Amino acid sequence: MIKKPQMLLIDVDGTLVDSVPDLAYCVDNMMDRLGMPRRGEARVRNWVGNGVERLVRRALIDDLDGEPDESLYQKAYPVFLELYAENTSKRSHLYPGVREGLDYLREAGYALGCVTNKAAQFTEPLLKALGVYDYFAIVISGDTLPKKKPDPMPLLHAARFFEARPQDALMVGDSVSDVKAARAAGFQIVCMSYGYNHGVDIRESKPDAVIDSMAELQRLLERAQQSAAV
Repeated sequence: MIKKPQMLLIDVDGTLVDSVPDLAYCVDNMMDRLGMPRRGEARVRNWVGNGVERLVRRALIDDLDGEPDESLYQKAYPVFLELYAENTSKRSHLYPGVREGLDYLREAGYALGCVTNKAAQFTEPLLKALGVYDYFAIVISGDTLPKKKPDPMPLLHAARFFEARPQDALMVGDSVSDVKAARAAGFQIVCMSYGYNHGVDIRESKPDAVIDSMAELQRLLERAQQSAAV
């Protein structure tokens, strides 16, 4: 059972935004330039979630784990960054229910922040292009702080920003990285069923709740509020 939080932090890729179409486009065009086989959207969907640096490394070796030749990576990474700077939001879109969920949270008076492992140079333009940047009082990107998820540092930084205790905070994410960060920070954690978790059902990570749409947050939080009032 979720307890009524004072603040919510929401992940970007796989939670708010399906960014794979743009990421896959950039991966495949990077591979073209390197004279290597394209990887395709289905593979990229399983590789997303740990920042673009890790995505590029996975694309080069065509696997989730392992490391490419460092000289190849040093050649590939700037190519990907150049492509993604031009294609951050051309094909990406909000998941169904996201805007309804955000509207409810704002109208209900919840303090809202965004926390992602995506670099700020991509995060902020993407949120702005999709019209959701202004919902958040703070946006913490993958390069905002010395550490990123699954380390608890970004979550605890946000809690301090909102002057909230971790036990009064809720993380909304989609991956094992989000669950690990939330548990380490002492946050509650709700996960989306549809996100990027390297092909593994997020229920295996035992978040506090799993929902199919951010619009379902209203029912979840109203039930928590009723329980608190009893």
